[in-house]
Amino acid sequence: MRELYPPIEPYDKGMLDVGDGNLVYWEACGNPEGRPALVVHGGPGSGCGPGARRYFDPDRYRVVLFDQRGCGRSTPHAADPTTGMRHNTTEHLIADMERLRRHLGIDRWLLYGGSWGSTLILAYAQRHPERVSEIVISGVTTTRRSEIDWLYRGAGRFFPEAWERFLAGAPGTPRDGDVVAAYARLMEHPDTAIREKATADWCAWEDAVLSGETRGTAARPYADRPPRARIALVRICSHYFSHGAWLEEGALLRDAHRLAGIPGVLIHGRLDLAGPLATAWELARAWPGAELTVVDDAGHLGGATTSDHVLAALDRFAANDRA
Repeated sequence: MRELYPPIEPYDKGMLDVGDGNLVYWEACGNPEGRPALVVHGGPGSGCGPGARRYFDPDRYRVVLFDQRGCGRSTPHAADPTTGMRHNTTEHLIADMERLRRHLGIDRWLLYGGSWGSTLILAYAQRHPERVSEIVISGVTTTRRSEIDWLYRGAGRFFPEAWERFLAGAPGTPRDGDVVAAYARLMEHPDTAIREKATADWCAWEDAVLSGETRGTAARPYADRPPRARIALVRICSHYFSHGAWLEEGALLRDAHRLAGIPGVLIHGRLDLAGPLATAWELARAWPGAELTVVDDAGHLGGATTSDHVLAALDRFAANDRA
Protein backbone atom coordinates (compact mmCIF):
# COMPACT_ATOMS: atom_id res chain seq x y z
CA MET A 1 0.00 0.00 0.00
CA ARG A 2 1.23 3.48 -0.88
CA GLU A 3 1.34 6.11 1.79
CA LEU A 4 -1.08 9.00 1.38
CA TYR A 5 0.41 12.45 1.09
CA PRO A 6 1.15 14.18 4.43
CA PRO A 7 -1.68 16.05 6.18
CA ILE A 8 -2.05 19.66 5.03
CA GLU A 9 -4.08 22.63 6.17
CA PRO A 10 -6.00 25.05 3.95
CA TYR A 11 -4.21 28.16 2.78
CA ASP A 12 -7.58 29.82 2.15
CA LYS A 13 -11.21 29.24 3.13
CA GLY A 14 -14.51 31.03 3.16
CA MET A 15 -18.29 30.99 3.20
CA LEU A 16 -19.81 31.51 -0.25
CA ASP A 17 -23.26 33.07 -0.48
CA VAL A 18 -25.11 30.84 -2.96
CA GLY A 19 -28.53 32.40 -2.50
CA ASP A 20 -31.72 31.25 -0.81
CA GLY A 21 -30.12 32.18 2.53
CA ASN A 22 -27.43 29.49 2.14
CA LEU A 23 -23.72 29.92 2.82
CA VAL A 24 -21.48 27.13 1.51
CA TYR A 25 -18.19 26.43 3.27
CA TRP A 26 -15.14 25.97 1.03
CA GLU A 27 -11.40 25.58 1.51
CA ALA A 28 -8.34 25.46 -0.73
CA CYS A 29 -5.18 23.44 -0.02
CA GLY A 30 -1.88 22.67 -1.67
CA ASN A 31 -0.29 24.87 -4.33
CA PRO A 32 -2.26 28.03 -5.24
CA GLU A 33 -0.69 27.80 -8.71
CA GLY A 34 -1.27 24.08 -9.08
CA ARG A 35 -3.72 22.07 -11.16
CA PRO A 36 -7.25 22.84 -9.89
CA ALA A 37 -9.21 19.92 -8.43
CA LEU A 38 -12.54 19.77 -6.62
CA VAL A 39 -13.43 17.12 -4.04
CA VAL A 40 -17.15 16.26 -4.17
CA HIS A 41 -18.18 14.48 -0.97
CA GLY A 42 -20.74 11.75 -0.58
CA GLY A 43 -23.86 11.23 1.45
CA PRO A 44 -25.55 13.32 0.32
CA GLY A 45 -24.95 15.29 3.49
CA SER A 46 -21.68 13.79 4.72
CA GLY A 47 -19.62 16.97 4.48
CA CYS A 48 -15.98 17.12 3.43
CA GLY A 49 -13.16 15.88 5.64
CA PRO A 50 -9.41 16.45 5.87
CA GLY A 51 -8.58 12.91 4.77
CA ALA A 52 -9.53 13.66 1.16
CA ARG A 53 -6.80 16.29 0.96
CA ARG A 54 -4.16 13.61 1.32
CA TYR A 55 -4.85 11.98 -2.04
CA PHE A 56 -3.43 14.99 -3.85
CA ASP A 57 0.22 15.93 -4.33
CA PRO A 58 0.28 19.30 -2.51
CA ASP A 59 3.05 20.58 -4.76
CA ARG A 60 1.10 19.96 -7.95
CA TYR A 61 -2.57 20.41 -7.02
CA ARG A 62 -4.73 23.30 -5.93
CA VAL A 63 -7.31 21.22 -4.06
CA VAL A 64 -10.71 22.72 -3.33
CA LEU A 65 -13.15 21.07 -0.92
CA PHE A 66 -16.65 22.21 0.02
CA ASP A 67 -19.56 21.23 2.23
CA GLN A 68 -22.74 20.81 0.22
CA ARG A 69 -25.82 22.72 1.33
CA GLY A 70 -27.11 21.91 4.78
CA CYS A 71 -24.16 19.90 6.08
CA GLY A 72 -20.67 20.23 7.50
CA ARG A 73 -19.84 23.87 8.10
CA SER A 74 -22.35 25.19 5.57
CA THR A 75 -25.34 27.09 6.92
CA PRO A 76 -28.19 26.82 7.68
CA HIS A 77 -27.61 23.28 8.90
CA ALA A 78 -30.08 20.47 8.19
CA ALA A 79 -29.81 19.23 11.79
CA ASP A 80 -31.87 22.30 12.71
CA PRO A 81 -35.52 21.35 12.12
CA THR A 82 -36.32 24.95 11.15
CA THR A 83 -33.98 24.70 8.16
CA GLY A 84 -36.12 24.30 5.05
CA MET A 85 -35.16 21.73 2.43
CA ARG A 86 -36.94 23.28 -0.55
CA HIS A 87 -33.76 24.93 -1.80
CA ASN A 88 -31.61 21.81 -1.39
CA THR A 89 -31.73 19.77 -4.62
CA THR A 90 -29.31 18.39 -7.17
CA GLU A 91 -29.90 21.45 -9.37
CA HIS A 92 -28.98 23.74 -6.48
CA LEU A 93 -25.75 21.82 -5.84
CA ILE A 94 -24.74 21.95 -9.51
CA ALA A 95 -25.29 25.72 -9.45
CA ASP A 96 -23.30 26.01 -6.20
CA MET A 97 -20.34 24.23 -7.77
CA GLU A 98 -20.39 26.57 -10.75
CA ARG A 99 -20.64 29.61 -8.49
CA LEU A 100 -17.68 28.36 -6.47
CA ARG A 101 -15.63 27.79 -9.64
CA ARG A 102 -16.27 31.34 -10.80
CA HIS A 103 -15.64 32.74 -7.32
CA LEU A 104 -12.19 31.11 -7.26
CA GLY A 105 -11.35 32.15 -10.81
CA ILE A 106 -10.89 28.58 -12.03
CA ASP A 107 -11.38 27.85 -15.72
CA ARG A 108 -11.41 24.02 -15.58
CA TRP A 109 -10.95 21.57 -12.76
CA LEU A 110 -10.53 17.88 -12.09
CA LEU A 111 -13.42 16.34 -10.16
CA TYR A 112 -12.85 13.62 -7.55
CA GLY A 113 -15.38 11.84 -5.35
CA GLY A 114 -17.39 8.70 -4.77
CA SER A 115 -20.76 7.25 -3.84
CA TRP A 116 -23.28 10.14 -3.93
CA GLY A 117 -20.35 12.36 -4.91
CA SER A 118 -20.06 10.44 -8.17
CA THR A 119 -23.70 11.17 -9.02
CA LEU A 120 -23.16 14.88 -8.44
CA ILE A 121 -19.88 14.82 -10.39
CA LEU A 122 -21.60 13.20 -13.38
CA ALA A 123 -24.56 15.58 -13.24
CA TYR A 124 -22.26 18.61 -13.10
CA ALA A 125 -19.90 17.35 -15.81
CA GLN A 126 -22.73 16.56 -18.19
CA ARG A 127 -24.09 20.06 -17.66
CA HIS A 128 -20.70 21.81 -17.89
CA PRO A 129 -18.30 19.49 -19.77
CA GLU A 130 -16.18 22.43 -20.87
CA ARG A 131 -15.34 23.14 -17.22
CA VAL A 132 -14.05 19.63 -16.40
CA SER A 133 -10.49 18.54 -17.17
CA GLU A 134 -10.60 14.98 -15.76
CA ILE A 135 -12.74 12.84 -13.45
CA VAL A 136 -11.72 10.26 -10.84
CA ILE A 137 -14.50 8.31 -9.14
CA SER A 138 -14.17 5.68 -6.44
CA GLY A 139 -17.50 3.90 -5.93
CA VAL A 140 -19.78 4.70 -8.84
CA THR A 141 -23.45 5.55 -8.34
CA THR A 142 -25.97 7.37 -10.53
CA THR A 143 -28.81 7.45 -7.94
CA ARG A 144 -31.32 5.81 -10.22
CA ARG A 145 -34.49 4.82 -8.41
CA SER A 146 -33.52 1.22 -9.11
CA GLU A 147 -30.23 1.79 -7.24
CA ILE A 148 -32.06 3.41 -4.32
CA ASP A 149 -34.53 0.52 -4.20
CA TRP A 150 -31.64 -1.93 -4.13
CA LEU A 151 -29.90 -0.18 -1.23
CA TYR A 152 -33.00 0.24 0.94
CA ARG A 153 -34.90 -2.91 -0.03
CA GLY A 154 -33.05 -5.34 -2.29
CA ALA A 155 -29.98 -5.61 -0.08
CA GLY A 156 -32.34 -6.86 2.63
CA ARG A 157 -32.07 -10.35 1.18
CA PHE A 158 -28.54 -10.43 2.64
CA PHE A 159 -29.57 -8.88 5.99
CA PRO A 160 -33.22 -9.87 6.52
CA GLU A 161 -33.24 -9.25 10.27
CA ALA A 162 -31.75 -5.77 9.92
CA TRP A 163 -34.12 -4.91 7.07
CA GLU A 164 -37.14 -5.97 9.11
CA ARG A 165 -35.99 -3.59 11.84
CA PHE A 166 -35.45 -0.84 9.27
CA LEU A 167 -38.95 -1.31 7.87
CA ALA A 168 -40.45 -1.40 11.37
CA GLY A 169 -38.82 1.96 12.03
CA ALA A 170 -41.33 3.49 9.60
CA PRO A 171 -44.60 2.19 11.11
CA GLY A 172 -47.40 1.54 8.67
CA THR A 173 -45.13 1.18 5.63
CA PRO A 174 -45.99 -1.98 3.69
CA ARG A 175 -43.19 -4.31 2.65
CA ASP A 176 -43.52 -3.12 -0.93
CA GLY A 177 -44.05 0.51 0.07
CA ASP A 178 -41.74 3.52 -0.25
CA VAL A 179 -39.71 3.14 2.93
CA VAL A 180 -37.30 5.94 1.94
CA ALA A 181 -40.15 8.43 1.55
CA ALA A 182 -41.53 7.26 4.90
CA TYR A 183 -38.22 8.07 6.59
CA ALA A 184 -38.10 11.44 4.82
CA ARG A 185 -41.45 12.27 6.41
CA LEU A 186 -40.25 11.11 9.82
CA MET A 187 -37.22 13.41 9.53
CA GLU A 188 -39.60 16.35 9.15
CA HIS A 189 -41.69 15.40 12.20
CA PRO A 190 -41.99 18.14 14.85
CA ASP A 191 -41.21 15.67 17.66
CA THR A 192 -37.45 15.58 18.36
CA ALA A 193 -37.64 12.03 19.73
CA ILE A 194 -39.24 10.75 16.53
CA ARG A 195 -36.58 12.40 14.38
CA GLU A 196 -33.80 10.98 16.55
CA LYS A 197 -35.22 7.46 16.44
CA ALA A 198 -35.59 7.63 12.65
CA THR A 199 -31.98 8.77 12.43
CA ALA A 200 -30.80 5.86 14.58
CA ASP A 201 -32.85 3.31 12.62
CA TRP A 202 -31.61 4.61 9.26
CA CYS A 203 -27.97 4.54 10.40
CA ALA A 204 -28.37 1.03 11.80
CA TRP A 205 -29.52 -0.16 8.38
CA GLU A 206 -26.69 1.60 6.53
CA ASP A 207 -24.17 0.07 8.94
CA ALA A 208 -25.70 -3.37 8.44
CA VAL A 209 -25.15 -3.11 4.68
CA LEU A 210 -21.50 -2.24 5.34
CA SER A 211 -21.04 -4.85 8.06
CA GLY A 212 -19.33 -7.31 5.75
CA GLU A 213 -16.62 -4.69 5.20
CA THR A 214 -16.24 -3.69 8.85
CA ARG A 215 -16.35 -7.27 10.16
CA GLY A 216 -13.98 -7.83 13.04
CA THR A 217 -14.08 -4.19 14.14
CA ALA A 218 -16.45 -2.12 16.22
CA ALA A 219 -16.67 0.54 13.50
CA ARG A 220 -20.10 1.89 12.64
CA PRO A 221 -19.49 4.35 9.80
CA TYR A 222 -22.95 5.91 10.12
CA ALA A 223 -23.97 5.52 13.75
CA ASP A 224 -20.58 6.68 15.07
CA ARG A 225 -20.87 10.17 13.54
CA PRO A 226 -21.49 13.10 15.89
CA PRO A 227 -25.23 13.52 16.61
CA ARG A 228 -25.63 16.78 14.68
CA ALA A 229 -23.84 15.42 11.62
CA ARG A 230 -25.80 12.17 11.79
CA ILE A 231 -29.19 13.92 11.84
CA ALA A 232 -28.25 16.19 8.93
CA LEU A 233 -26.98 13.23 6.92
CA VAL A 234 -30.16 11.19 7.32
CA ARG A 235 -32.42 14.17 6.71
CA ILE A 236 -30.58 15.11 3.51
CA CYS A 237 -30.19 11.51 2.30
CA SER A 238 -33.86 10.68 2.74
CA HIS A 239 -34.85 14.01 1.13
CA TYR A 240 -32.70 13.37 -1.95
CA PHE A 241 -33.40 9.69 -2.34
CA SER A 242 -37.16 10.01 -1.87
CA HIS A 243 -37.09 12.30 -4.92
CA GLY A 244 -34.72 10.17 -6.99
CA ALA A 245 -32.27 13.09 -6.75
CA TRP A 246 -34.63 14.93 -9.12
CA LEU A 247 -33.01 13.07 -12.02
CA GLU A 248 -34.84 11.34 -14.83
CA GLU A 249 -34.36 7.61 -14.41
CA GLY A 250 -31.18 6.54 -16.17
CA ALA A 251 -30.39 10.06 -17.43
CA LEU A 252 -26.75 10.05 -16.29
CA LEU A 253 -26.07 6.84 -18.19
CA ARG A 254 -28.12 7.93 -21.21
CA ASP A 255 -26.21 11.22 -21.43
CA ALA A 256 -22.74 9.85 -20.68
CA HIS A 257 -21.78 10.63 -24.29
CA ARG A 258 -21.57 14.27 -23.16
CA LEU A 259 -18.41 13.28 -21.26
CA ALA A 260 -16.59 12.35 -24.48
CA GLY A 261 -13.18 14.00 -24.42
CA ILE A 262 -12.99 14.07 -20.61
CA PRO A 263 -10.54 11.43 -19.34
CA GLY A 264 -12.14 9.41 -16.58
CA VAL A 265 -10.98 6.77 -14.12
CA LEU A 266 -13.64 4.66 -12.40
CA ILE A 267 -12.59 2.48 -9.46
CA HIS A 268 -15.14 0.11 -7.97
CA GLY A 269 -15.11 -2.73 -5.47
CA ARG A 270 -16.49 -6.03 -6.70
CA LEU A 271 -17.88 -6.70 -3.20
CA ASP A 272 -19.80 -3.42 -2.97
CA LEU A 273 -23.28 -4.34 -1.70
CA ALA A 274 -24.37 -0.73 -1.26
CA GLY A 275 -23.69 0.13 -4.90
CA PRO A 276 -23.23 -3.03 -6.98
CA LEU A 277 -20.63 -3.09 -9.75
CA ALA A 278 -23.20 -3.19 -12.56
CA THR A 279 -23.64 0.61 -12.48
CA ALA A 280 -19.91 1.25 -12.89
CA TRP A 281 -19.82 -1.30 -15.72
CA GLU A 282 -22.73 0.39 -17.52
CA LEU A 283 -21.16 3.82 -17.13
CA ALA A 284 -17.78 2.67 -18.45
CA ARG A 285 -19.47 1.26 -21.55
CA ALA A 286 -21.46 4.47 -22.13
CA TRP A 287 -18.65 6.98 -21.50
CA PRO A 288 -16.12 7.19 -24.35
CA GLY A 289 -12.63 7.26 -22.88
CA ALA A 290 -13.47 6.06 -19.37
CA GLU A 291 -11.25 3.45 -17.69
CA LEU A 292 -12.82 1.03 -15.21
CA THR A 293 -10.71 -0.73 -12.59
CA VAL A 294 -12.45 -3.41 -10.54
CA VAL A 295 -10.94 -4.10 -7.12
CA ASP A 296 -11.75 -7.70 -6.33
CA ASP A 297 -11.28 -7.54 -2.56
CA ALA A 298 -13.00 -4.16 -1.92
CA GLY A 299 -16.51 -3.02 -1.10
CA HIS A 300 -18.16 0.37 -0.80
CA LEU A 301 -15.66 1.68 1.74
CA GLY A 302 -12.71 0.82 -0.48
CA GLY A 303 -9.43 -0.08 1.16
CA ALA A 304 -5.71 -0.09 0.52
CA THR A 305 -5.91 -1.25 -3.08
CA THR A 306 -8.64 1.25 -3.90
CA SER A 307 -6.58 4.05 -2.37
CA ASP A 308 -3.57 3.00 -4.44
CA HIS A 309 -5.62 3.26 -7.64
CA VAL A 310 -6.97 6.69 -6.67
CA LEU A 311 -3.47 7.98 -5.90
CA ALA A 312 -2.12 6.60 -9.17
CA ALA A 313 -4.89 8.23 -11.20
CA LEU A 314 -4.49 11.62 -9.52
CA ASP A 315 -0.70 11.51 -9.86
CA ARG A 316 -1.04 10.63 -13.55
CA PHE A 317 -3.39 13.51 -14.23
CA ALA A 318 -1.17 15.91 -12.29
CA ALA A 319 1.68 15.02 -14.60
CA ASN A 320 -0.10 15.83 -17.85
CA ASP A 321 -0.45 19.30 -19.28
CA ARG A 322 -4.12 19.28 -20.09
CA ALA A 323 -5.32 21.75 -17.41
